[in-house]
Amino acid sequence: MMEHVSYAKRDCRDQDKINAFLAASRVGVVGIAGDGYPYAVPVNYVWHKGCIYFHGMGSGKKLRLVADNPKVSFTVYREHGTVTDPVPCHADTSYFSVMVFGEAERVQDFAEAAEVLQQLLEKFTPGFYKQLMSPRMVEGYRSAMDGNAVSVVRITPVHITAKENAAEPEAMFGHAGGAGVGHPGGHPGPAGHPGGTSAGIAGDHPGPSGHLGGESEGRPGTHPYGS
Repeated sequence: MMEHVSYAKRDCRDQDKINAFLAASRVGVVGIAGDGYPYAVPVNYVWHKGCIYFHGMGSGKKLRLVADNPKVSFTVYREHGTVTDPVPCHADTSYFSVMVFGEAERVQDFAEAAEVLQQLLEKFTPGFYKQLMSPRMVEGYRSAMDGNAVSVVRITPVHITAKENAAEPEAMFGHAGGAGVGHPGGHPGPAGHPGGTSAGIAGDHPGPSGHLGGESEGRPGTHPYGS
């Protein structure tokens, strides 16, 4: 069944805008059928060659659930702020959001995995690592946390929807007063903050500044949050 935006006025079909938004955002929420409850977890990701990619521990919960339930959703959103109105019930939120519905599977090809991990490094730690990821490096790497190889998951879109509620700056609450801006991946951040996540993260979830995926070696791994 194809998903559709019921609020037609806010339906966005501009594919260039959608692609640019997915490429620029840092965090998305992957939704998977879980153990009794839906499992939705934020992950750092890249939008590469028309697919969503994220990575994590080879023994993580996401990997197990994806193997059993490959049909997933992936949500990325940015909140711009609150839109004011003289009538309280007409106050609104300015935002842009994208939902990807597709099939998730673990990448088995080491060359593809290396290419994706390199994209993650370039996105989250541009210019920091001089040595490029190679298929041999990915094949030989084992995590100090669980002894497994790193897992790279590809979500191949079947259908994509997007919603947008744009607003003029003067209509926003706190305009000229410096109200907090939205996080490019979904979480509202303080004023002047580029998005609420520490720079240099390429794992599952925001961690300390310069922390690459939650492992001390600085190799692509995963943060234990929501593994």
